[in-house]
Amino acid sequence: MPRNVTVAAVEIGGMSPEDARQRLEAELVPRASEPFVVIADDVESSILPEEAGLALDVDATIEQASRQPMNPVTRLADLFRTREVGFVSSVDDERLATVVEEVKASVDQEAVEGDIVFVDGSPQLIQPRNGLVLPADEARTEIVERWLLPEPVALPVQVEEVTVTEEGLDAALTEYAQPAVASPLVVRGKEGTEAILAPEEVGDVVSFSPDGDGGLEPEYSVDAARRALAPQLRDTEVPPVEATVRLGGDGPEVVPDQVGTTVDWDATLEDLPELMTRVQGRTVDAVYEDTQAEFTTADAEALGIEEVIGEFTTGGFASTSGINIRQAAEETNGAIIKPGETFSLNNHTGTRSYAQGYVDSGIILGGRPSTAVGGGVSQFATTLYNAAYFAGLEDVAHTEHSYYISRYPAGREATVFEGSIDLQFRNQYDTGVLIQAFGDASSVTVRMWGTKTVEVESVNGGRWDYTSPPRITLREGPNCQPSSGGQGFTTSDTRIIRDADSGAEISRETRTVRYVPQPVVVCEAPPPPPPPPSAGDGDDEREEGEERPSEDPEPAPPAETSPAEPAPAEPTEG
Repeated sequence: MPRNVTVAAVEIGGMSPEDARQRLEAELVPRASEPFVVIADDVESSILPEEAGLALDVDATIEQASRQPMNPVTRLADLFRTREVGFVSSVDDERLATVVEEVKASVDQEAVEGDIVFVDGSPQLIQPRNGLVLPADEARTEIVERWLLPEPVALPVQVEEVTVTEEGLDAALTEYAQPAVASPLVVRGKEGTEAILAPEEVGDVVSFSPDGDGGLEPEYSVDAARRALAPQLRDTEVPPVEATVRLGGDGPEVVPDQVGTTVDWDATLEDLPELMTRVQGRTVDAVYEDTQAEFTTADAEALGIEEVIGEFTTGGFASTSGINIRQAAEETNGAIIKPGETFSLNNHTGTRSYAQGYVDSGIILGGRPSTAVGGGVSQFATTLYNAAYFAGLEDVAHTEHSYYISRYPAGREATVFEGSIDLQFRNQYDTGVLIQAFGDASSVTVRMWGTKTVEVESVNGGRWDYTSPPRITLREGPNCQPSSGGQGFTTSDTRIIRDADSGAEISRETRTVRYVPQPVVVCEAPPPPPPPPSAGDGDDEREEGEERPSEDPEPAPPAETSPAEPAPAEPTEG
């Protein structure tokens, strides 16, 4: 072996390779099974080599140590000094990576910049703390190269220094934080009304950030101050009223917008930074300004709502259905669809329940007549759909009834069900549309007002592919609604839209609709119970006290035999 070389502080210089092997095995192999210590910053960890996937490769170490240095100066120096040539390890990379991550987790700490926060109106200091990061790759290299040495393995640590000093914290506390909570901020509105920002709310308005020079710079949020103060002065404001279009005695008329008067909070709180550094005298007057409506009179006039562009009427409903139909019409009456907007019946009416004035009436549930709150609204949906159809509005979403109802045009009707089935159409024109809806005891009408630019024609394609209704027998009761049933069939409707001036065809769309047969529902009375056996009946051989058989349970309704697809639960007059 070369002169004066050591391996992990074990001298093997001048030995034969075999003697050097025996010494390393005697001194290093036992050490290779003992824990070694790593130190990162002030964190000390003990690691078992086996858990870290580390083992001494004696053969490779002897081979590495036996190489003579090529530099003659180094070889000459080796005559007078010892030279550590290191050792070779076998490494399980996965195990070592796991151990390094565990050490890293105990060393790494996030930097904490100095700051001031407000807790219940009192400023609290957050002391600065430098961050520490153990670079995993560098730590792995140090461990592999030094784990067998007698001294602890020093791991490199990167320091992420913070910028705020303790002196900077104290200065910000005295100059900004303490004055900010010294007294309330008061904004005087009209008629003696005051809005107050209490010290307990200052934390939402005042915050701090490092100024880059060791100190903290205050930041003041006008938006946060507005959120605290504005509700207190809301009664002194007059909000603007947007223009609209309504139907008068002579047809559509524009209702002009109205200018409002509201607090200009940007102007009112223009001096907020200076106000928050005062200890006393924090009272300012609210600055009011005229506020224009977003939708102005000119905007309403530009909608061009002048004439009827589509109209439809349906009738023939039960009295309870009529209550729901008229309620939906009342809620929809006066709705305006601006250019490019989509109207949704479900979104417009919202919940249709008892609280909104709706009552129980007929629906189709599971393909059979039933009742539920809001029943009958589908008749209004059909009327509304047809009015939009003849106005030439874009069909976005609609669903036909599961089976045909004779008072509706075949293939040109719609049902709704809150939360799942909606009626939607879009105003694709440059002018607006106003919906007029009204009903009486026997009919409901919907008119679409706007600017007439198209003529609409509906062409029915006839009926084909008839199917017979199934027969369903149910026990008499509130859940059985008798029905004479009806045939199923397939039909189609073609909408042709032409230019109102030239008559040129703009579009032609065909929709094919399949109606399933309406079941024949028969409600039967339950059979009478069997008479009690007469005394001495020779067929009754039970002992006294033995329980008699109970009445047969109520039979379950038979399954529908029609191959038609199941009908959705849809609130419509049955």
